[in-house]
Amino acid sequence: MTLRLPFQVKLFLSLVVFSSLLLALLGIILFHFMERQLHHDLGQRARVQASEIALMPGLAERVAARDIPGIAHLIQPLRDQSDASYIVIGDVQEQHLYHSESPERLNLPMIGGDNAEVLQGKTIISVRQGGIGVSLRSKAAIFDAQHRVIGIVSVGYLTSYIANINARILWQAGLYGLALLLLLFIFSWTFTRNVKKQMFRLEPKAIALLVLQQKALLEAMYEGVFAVNEEKQLILINRAARELLDIRQDEKQLIGKPLVEVMQTPPGFFALNEAPDNSGRHDMIAVLNQRQVIVNRVAIELEPGSESGWVFSFRDKNDINTLSSQLSQVKHYADNLRIMRHEQLNWTATLVGLLQMQHYDDAMRYIQAQSEGAQKVLDFVSAHFTSPTLCGLLLGKYVSAREKGIELMFDPACRLTRLPPGINETELMSVIGNLLDNAVDATLKALPASASVEVYISDRNQELLIEVADRGCGVDDAMKSHIFEQGFTSKPANDDEIAGSAHGIGLYLVAGYVSQAGGSIEVTDNRPQGTIFSVFIPYATAISSGQKHD
Repeated sequence: MTLRLPFQVKLFLSLVVFSSLLLALLGIILFHFMERQLHHDLGQRARVQASEIALMPGLAERVAARDIPGIAHLIQPLRDQSDASYIVIGDVQEQHLYHSESPERLNLPMIGGDNAEVLQGKTIISVRQGGIGVSLRSKAAIFDAQHRVIGIVSVGYLTSYIANINARILWQAGLYGLALLLLLFIFSWTFTRNVKKQMFRLEPKAIALLVLQQKALLEAMYEGVFAVNEEKQLILINRAARELLDIRQDEKQLIGKPLVEVMQTPPGFFALNEAPDNSGRHDMIAVLNQRQVIVNRVAIELEPGSESGWVFSFRDKNDINTLSSQLSQVKHYADNLRIMRHEQLNWTATLVGLLQMQHYDDAMRYIQAQSEGAQKVLDFVSAHFTSPTLCGLLLGKYVSAREKGIELMFDPACRLTRLPPGINETELMSVIGNLLDNAVDATLKALPASASVEVYISDRNQELLIEVADRGCGVDDAMKSHIFEQGFTSKPANDDEIAGSAHGIGLYLVAGYVSQAGGSIEVTDNRPQGTIFSVFIPYATAISSGQKHD
């Protein structure tokens, strides 16, 4: 079974082993240099001592006379003060006249075979086997008054003495090395703990898996995502973002570049980054690479309160509008079905009551009266509009308005046989539905209420014309330029009957779809009261590239 150590332990052991080996190698190198320096220093010390002894007054005369007691009397005080392992005096025949450590070697030959250069008057340093062992020694010549060599002075340090010095130095260095090693253990353990903490206590394999999962997640997202650091340099961008913004370069080529070099951003796009609160950080409308998108922003915080960058996610604004309109239409259909069901239940209850009372003639007249108005509208809508979806929408709006006491009046000249190329059926339903809802609501708020809304839809004259006239309170001239802005509404906050126009989204969607189709909207006053919304959508293809819908 393979033993798997945690990352922290592996890192700790690796640091300790590597540092120990490095420390040991450094110790060997230092010991080598120290040993060489010690040999050099002791050799020079022996050389100085040998040279000074050779020049001592009276020594040459005693050597020439072979005065052994006199030589010993002269040299012994120096020997007591010297740290050398030995001092030897020899004559020109290389025989011992004085030996500080082995007096028994007097008159015996000097050992080592390195006296030839000394007898020629030179001072040397050598390592030789002597009478008491291997030593590092220096030899100097003794000259008489005529400057002739008459003797030899040898001062030496045994290698065992040098080894003892090295051992002492090594022992002291070892103590310091152990102290350093202990500090190294503490540092390594603290360092590995901090590293593991910064890695959120995860193992490298787990981090690698998270990175791969994050990359797969980003690539699988339908929304575009990109991130920048505090210098506004791109640090992440997914495939959807590159496709939505038509960026041809690969992610690796984009990472590290300033965001302004990768995509075109509107002025003040980063102004909200310095905002003290979170206002405007979500659902921001912006234009990136000439494409209108809805952007959300989240700060990257390595430490609380410290922003180290930002992550932006965005979707095409047209996609959001499409979803909003689809949701609005579903709500409209549900409301219409609820109203029709309620009306049908009332109608059925009345009919059942008449039948139970056996008023059959009254029941027949009631059936004819109820079906006559609805049948007229059904026949008119079916005859003038070829789109089944539009017919269903208009019938639903008719029933819904009548339930609220409002009469939808269709102009006899209404006709729609084809759609402009710049708008699809779903978007057209959103435009007409929101205009009708807005007109019904405005009429309901009128005091006194005028229970009629007029509708005119025509595809004559090479353009689609939609006119919806209400009998409401009208729109102030100062507000006409703002009613199509997102969030503008004159409805109470708790009014949620019409999802498409609540929260100021209904007319905003209408304006967006009409603009994308290359059309225009006119808002005029109705006489004697109310407002007329006129929508003009051309059939000629005048849609800018990238804005046309399928």
